[in-house]
Amino acid sequence: MSAPPPETPPHTLRGIQEMLGLSRSAVSRLIANGFVNPSRGPRNEYRFSFRDVVLLRTAHKLQLADIPTRRIVRALQRLKATLPAELPLSGLRITAVGSTVAVHERGSRWEAESGQLLMDFEVAPTAGSVAFVERGPAEDPALVLTSADALFAQAEALEASDQAAAERTYRKLLDASPDHADGYLNLGAMLCESGRDDEAVALYDAALARCPDVALLHFNRAVALEDLGRYQEALLSYDRCLVLEPGIGDAHFNAARLHDHLGDKQRAIRHFSAYRRLQDK
Repeated sequence: MSAPPPETPPHTLRGIQEMLGLSRSAVSRLIANGFVNPSRGPRNEYRFSFRDVVLLRTAHKLQLADIPTRRIVRALQRLKATLPAELPLSGLRITAVGSTVAVHERGSRWEAESGQLLMDFEVAPTAGSVAFVERGPAEDPALVLTSADALFAQAEALEASDQAAAERTYRKLLDASPDHADGYLNLGAMLCESGRDDEAVALYDAALARCPDVALLHFNRAVALEDLGRYQEALLSYDRCLVLEPGIGDAHFNAARLHDHLGDKQRAIRHFSAYRRLQDK
């Protein structure tokens, strides 16, 4: 018995343009440079997989950050030479840091065009990435502080210079104030960024026992579960996040990416459509 023909990827060039707002010429340049490799449909038209959508969305986000198209193409072209043949489902983030295209990859951050390591810049909320609470002005870490808010500010201030001390301070905060959702969020994000995903999931489980209705806790837990390869559990956490906060577009996007990876194209397209509607608002 002959094998069934491969399934045609679901997205057309026109659909990609409508979803992401990328011009036809920008998509064509990405194809020409070999970073996105769409297949051909029955009429020889381009057809894009969901992985292609993820890559094109990255380019779109960089354009919104005022990175010139030529720099995006150059950065993605270099990335193609350094990444594995199959992009990892998680553990890799591509963001703009000023005018630089930066790659975040488990424990290291490097500049996409030059390959040079980047140090000491803020982690930005991105699709597939855990979310930190927005930072306020830095406090003097040498101050001896006791209140929950003061301990939180002290832990934040320590993150850039002494992560071990920051972790100890967050844990001191949570021992004193076990309902402090922002403390769980930032400590869990730190654990994920250092590759300690098992510990992060355990922390988020403890947090949700205390703060079950905080949508970002469910979102961050889902990201940590993704990094552990526990995709079905991650989807349940994304679903709970969206019940609590339907407007978190990255939860829709990440859920769509996971459903596509697991072969559920219908749910993938449904979540991606919800993401697109939120982007159009």
